[in-house]
Amino acid sequence: MYIRKIQGPHTVSLPDGSTMTRSDLPSPTTTRWVASRKAAVVRAVSCGLLSASDAIRTYSLSEEELESWRVAVERHGEKALKTTAIQQFREKE
Repeated sequence: MYIRKIQGPHTVSLPDGSTMTRSDLPSPTTTRWVASRKAAVVRAVSCGLLSASDAIRTYSLSEEELESWRVAVERHGEKALKTTAIQQFREKE
């Protein structure tokens, strides 16, 4: 069995006491970004499982896209990542 060497940790502990591993992350070929997949990437970056630059490169995201996901989760929780809830959580200008 071959184990690929990677930079960084293989598992991290989340604030709620659960653990997250690299196998919990979405596939690098993901094209349909549902809220749960976005949340998994945000959690991985915020807990140090994956660096922001690795997430951007792996998932072909822009810096702005990843940052908007992070801000939405920080301000309103993971429910804000649902596309049907965008207008509900959008900041008033």
